[in-house]
Amino acid sequence: MRSALFRSMAALLAAGGAALLPAAAVAAPTPSPGATPVNRAGTSFLTATPITAGQPVRVDASIGDHLYWSFPATAGQVHEITATVTFPKGRDGASTWTVDVFDGLRRRQACTAGAQTPTVDAKASTVVLGCTLREVRPWAEPWSADPLPGTYVIRLSVIDLPEPDLGAPIDVDLLVGAIADRGTSADDGELAAPLVPNTKAGTVLTAVPPVDAEADDEGDPLTDWLPDLGSRWVWTGIGGALAAVAGVFGFAMTRRPRRR
Repeated sequence: MRSALFRSMAALLAAGGAALLPAAAVAAPTPSPGATPVNRAGTSFLTATPITAGQPVRVDASIGDHLYWSFPATAGQVHEITATVTFPKGRDGASTWTVDVFDGLRRRQACTAGAQTPTVDAKASTVVLGCTLREVRPWAEPWSADPLPGTYVIRLSVIDLPEPDLGAPIDVDLLVGAIADRGTSADDGELAAPLVPNTKAGTVLTAVPPVDAEADDEGDPLTDWLPDLGSRWVWTGIGGALAAVAGVFGFAMTRRPRRR
């Protein structure tokens, strides 16, 4: 009877645990059928290579490179990022790697699961990194760092390694998956526009701006030969006047009166 009671309790606990598990924990990111693989990566936020969820990435790089990718996210989605770095043989020591995710305002987003900063020894041939982001919200307070709809940037880099290993060739496999998509929730607000980083802040002027000829003709010909009165001329004149006054005052104080 006691064993039967234990079995029933174990069955109830297992059923309750399965009910509490979120749908995102069951699903895992897989490449989308027919997705075009990406074989390049950016070197900064402005040159991040755009990818989509389910699009596999495989690039050749070197140890010490900072690799950047960007992907779009909408409200209700939960994204999981997995990266595998394959090392050459004969490394000198252990190394620590990290995968960071930033939103459209370049705010670093927290990971709820995954090996975000693993350390591997010199004998390891690969290292696996992972980061599961929080659910994207349709709106948030300005002071919060909650994930919002827009463009997210992934940065893969090494943060600690022996100097002789710097520059060794590596192979990087990366995949971004939308493991959950709950759609827009019933929050009391909606973001006016997605947070997209500004990659075109301005233009470079290569030509000299033209000079307005009418503005040059407005000058007085009688005063054209005078130099421009800048701060140097003003202070020079004031200093000269003060020196003259000081000279006259000093002479009046030190001269002897005439005798009659």
